[in-house]
Amino acid sequence: MDYKEKLAAALAPLAGLPAGELKDMLETPPDPAMGDFALPCFKLARTMKKAPPAIAQELQQSLSLPSGIGRSEVKGGYLNFFLNQSSFAADILTAVAKAGADYGSSSKGEGKTIVLDYSSVNIAKPFHIGHLSTTAIGNSLYRIYSFLGYHCVGVNHLGDWGTQFGKLIAAYKHWGSREEIEKKSIHGLLELYVRFHEEAKKDPALDDEGRAWFKKIEDGDAEALEIFGWFKEITLKEVGKVYDLLGVKFDSYAGESFYNDKMQPVIDELREKNMLELSDGAYVVRLDEDNLPPCIILKSDGTTLYATRDLAAAFYRKKTYDFDKCLYVVAYQQNLHFKQLFKVIEKMGYPWAKDMIHVNFGMVSLQDGTLSTREGRVVFLEDVLHQAMDKTLRVINEKNPELPDKEAVAREVGVGAVVFSALSNSRIKDIVFDLDRVLNFDGETGPYVQYTHARAMSVLRKAGDGAESAPDYSALEGEQALAVLKNLAAFPDIVEKACEKNEPSVVTRHMIDLAQSFNKFYYDIRIIDEDAAATAARLELCRATAQVLKTGLYLIGVGAPDRM
Repeated sequence: MDYKEKLAAALAPLAGLPAGELKDMLETPPDPAMGDFALPCFKLARTMKKAPPAIAQELQQSLSLPSGIGRSEVKGGYLNFFLNQSSFAADILTAVAKAGADYGSSSKGEGKTIVLDYSSVNIAKPFHIGHLSTTAIGNSLYRIYSFLGYHCVGVNHLGDWGTQFGKLIAAYKHWGSREEIEKKSIHGLLELYVRFHEEAKKDPALDDEGRAWFKKIEDGDAEALEIFGWFKEITLKEVGKVYDLLGVKFDSYAGESFYNDKMQPVIDELREKNMLELSDGAYVVRLDEDNLPPCIILKSDGTTLYATRDLAAAFYRKKTYDFDKCLYVVAYQQNLHFKQLFKVIEKMGYPWAKDMIHVNFGMVSLQDGTLSTREGRVVFLEDVLHQAMDKTLRVINEKNPELPDKEAVAREVGVGAVVFSALSNSRIKDIVFDLDRVLNFDGETGPYVQYTHARAMSVLRKAGDGAESAPDYSALEGEQALAVLKNLAAFPDIVEKACEKNEPSVVTRHMIDLAQSFNKFYYDIRIIDEDAAATAARLELCRATAQVLKTGLYLIGVGAPDRM
């Protein structure tokens, strides 16, 4: 079904080049009138010792066109190929029907393990809009890699260690109560956290008190551990509600504290390999030859840092999961940290350092500035999701009040709108969060794609979900149907590309392309008419479109309701 592959295989013996190289040379002309595929013959002039137009003529005369390619045409130094649209339609629609929900999947990752570190919420801090990108990107990559046969391990590397927890305990002891925290949950903890920093500006001694409480956590003090454990329970219960809404699950919640007893062996190994150097009282690994600043392993007071814990985590993950890739879905502000981390492991002599990848992304800010938990400048993700669901339900009640399971549909569409917006552009772009824009259900949005899926399903229900006649694929020879078919045919390559680039937006943008092409077909072509064979072919196109839209939306973590 890969027509480029077929063409490349047929051209290879004539051009004297490997089929893979020829496949890479084949292009898609910008104007469909110029063909569906084109081979620029300029690169062949060096090996075939002829002018490109003469090469194109020679190849055309000698080539036996593979099935599905209707004709060829020479235009200057290009050999253009045109699909046999009936054969193309039959091939694509049969392939989608046969594979169903597995269309576009593969077994390329069989036997390989991918560890994905994403979301990584902080204990006693709210799950805010700033966590949306890492959670949505990580969840989508987990699904994409799994779809291609990889064994995936999703890790939520909880932020559950550091002086801030001592500060929070100090704040709780000063101004909190168990009853109030149980009532307000994570919001109550946030209020205490914000108040502590306000009060510490007036009374710096509070910082010393916070450090003292964290020292008690480190030393295993019973009261400190009990309060901190309670904070953890409250946090995980609250974030669990958001993960349930998003349909996100993890295989491990091993956070920073998990590696307390796993750092010393790494530090010892660095010492044994003479990689630790004393600098201003701290122990560092020099990375001068790599044009990187030193990686600090131990501070002057002997305490560890993020780098120490991440080193311990990397070795634990390699030993436990023997990963083929370990992805860190973390904002680009941590670019330097991960460069240093990977370089230290490489310098330690471990070749698997090359399998560790920082999947960076842009930051989320509010329209009037950046997010700050200390100052209480946060937008709770759960609030955003519920606002999206509420707005969707209002639209449904206005336009389709008799819709069955309205609340379930509102949940799929509302949550889908937020997730889709987070994955609609290249992950490296910064996002200025605008709730009104996210909830705009017109244009290139999640609800638009979901509605297109529901529209295709509606056509199938109207037709009785099938036709008795054998399909006449010549009914799909128009430009509208061809555009849909090309988008369906491209889907497996799109999934591969998204995986190779660790870029879910590749799938998201393709879903928009497929929805737009189908809607044009829907408006321009009468799908159900007196010609039963033509109707059967058009219904197959509807069925395949619905299937691929549903699969694509699943891969980015968005639902596909059958009715809207």
